[in-house]
Amino acid sequence: MTDTLTKTPATTTPKGLLWTIAAGSAAAAASTFLAWTWTTLFPGNLTVYGYPAPLQMLTLVGAVLTGALALSALGVKGLGWLTPTGARRPLWIMALGTFATTLFTALSIIVELGALVDLEPGAGVAVLAAAVPAIAAYKLPDDTRKAAPAKQLSSWAEILIIIAVFALGLYVVTFGIDTEDSEPQLFIAYLILVGFSATALVKSGLSARLTQITARNRQVTVTASLFAAIAFPFIQQSGDTYTLIAVNILIFATVALGLNIVVGLAGLLDLGYVAFLGVGAYTAALVSGATSSAFDVQFPFWAAALTGMAASLIFGVVIGAPTLRLRGDYLAIVTLGFGEIFRIAMGNLDGTSGPQITNGPNGIPNIPQLEFFGYNFGESHTVLGIELGAYANYYLLMILVMALVIIVFARAGNSRIGRAWVAIREDETAATAMGINGFRVKLVAFALGAALAGLAGTVQAHVNTTVVPENYVFAGPVPPNSAFLLAAVILGGMGTISGPIVGSALLFLIPAKLQFLQDYQLLGFGIALIVLMRVRPEGLIANKRAQLEFHENDDQPDVPEPRQSAEAETDAPSDAGAAKAGA
Repeated sequence: MTDTLTKTPATTTPKGLLWTIAAGSAAAAASTFLAWTWTTLFPGNLTVYGYPAPLQMLTLVGAVLTGALALSALGVKGLGWLTPTGARRPLWIMALGTFATTLFTALSIIVELGALVDLEPGAGVAVLAAAVPAIAAYKLPDDTRKAAPAKQLSSWAEILIIIAVFALGLYVVTFGIDTEDSEPQLFIAYLILVGFSATALVKSGLSARLTQITARNRQVTVTASLFAAIAFPFIQQSGDTYTLIAVNILIFATVALGLNIVVGLAGLLDLGYVAFLGVGAYTAALVSGATSSAFDVQFPFWAAALTGMAASLIFGVVIGAPTLRLRGDYLAIVTLGFGEIFRIAMGNLDGTSGPQITNGPNGIPNIPQLEFFGYNFGESHTVLGIELGAYANYYLLMILVMALVIIVFARAGNSRIGRAWVAIREDETAATAMGINGFRVKLVAFALGAALAGLAGTVQAHVNTTVVPENYVFAGPVPPNSAFLLAAVILGGMGTISGPIVGSALLFLIPAKLQFLQDYQLLGFGIALIVLMRVRPEGLIANKRAQLEFHENDDQPDVPEPRQSAEAETDAPSDAGAAKAGA
């Protein structure tokens, strides 16, 4: 007797749940136009009807995105492109992020003001309305599928998409940087929503589609990213207040890219890398005409930058030559010792414990501002009718420096020696057996990474106008330091260009905005790294090779194939028996 099994396709989604999600999202969006509290004592003024405050705007954005994903799953014309690999996972993640953002805001009002009665009915409506899509999306069956081939768009349409994506990215980044320090609740809610939204974007398959478009239009992508970066200081309405944060992020990211050559490409664990940043900064301070400099010279910036790079490169070779024959933990311990030796040595060159060169623990203050052809970086200038402050000048300079570092990283990684670095990273013994001089290849990586850190250090010295040894420790509350640099590379994604930039931005921006957590930074980042290693060990922006290594079994279906009952399994004949019976 033959049993006929009728199966419901896994891609079938109950329309009732999807309409419930859409209705809940609409209600959550509408609730943002109501007052959530009665008093202005809570930061952000959530007492206004008809005009969402920034915290309410986050809920509004999350609700709109959730509703759009639900309508895409319902097959609404023109929205199918939002979910090329299925709607259930991104829909649930987005709904959960909207609910988490809304709930956090409501709890913040209660904690800040001290009582549940401080919530207006609008806040209750928002929490309940945001919970409905999260619960309904969880009940949806999994419809994950392989994305169908994307329809080829015209070149101008793809260019418009790239421009729109970078414009949106610029707005999102600017929103986070420009949040007031007196409103930590806004920044935390921003991080929650951005984190869930980015995850939903990946799970929906839309990020893969965008990657394909940018790969086909590489020159347009590079140009758009450059223009978006340059546009940042021009859209700052508060002047230089938050541009300094952006400058420090770029310095941090530039140094992290240099460390990515050492750690990400060559696989060398360097725990004292911040010392090379210090070498460049101290060299620039000594030769740039600082009043307390031991040398009575004043180089132009280009000469000071080259001198700082050369000094860092020499130190990299001097330290690397006797130590790079070590591997693994032994190399990490030696580099950690070098970083501490540099900091202690700079503190002892004060004329008492050693020669008077660095002014000891007091450092080298009063480093003069840069000046190019009469353009003083320490003064405000009007460009295109917009006044740019001193930090905006250094921001634009760091854009050029980072562009140079990115070009060096990309060219080196795709070169013959770059492939040798990867071979050494994967298996040094096998690479050596195939004729690669491991010591020389590692020494080149160490020297190149040190030179790039020294270049960033020369700019840092002029931005801070002073250099002190306490800035170059292994771990501390203020980045960049060696621990934060290594965390930025691992968090962002080793071996990639955009990974360390994203990791550096997060690791610098979060402490800058959440200063009340300053004493718990290392604990928080330690927990974050543990979670990351469990959930996404390849980093936020993964290298393709690493992603394949960590997820080699992910192509298997999540839902197991239907199995026969226990009786059927017991009584079922083997393949050989079935063949004989058929014969």
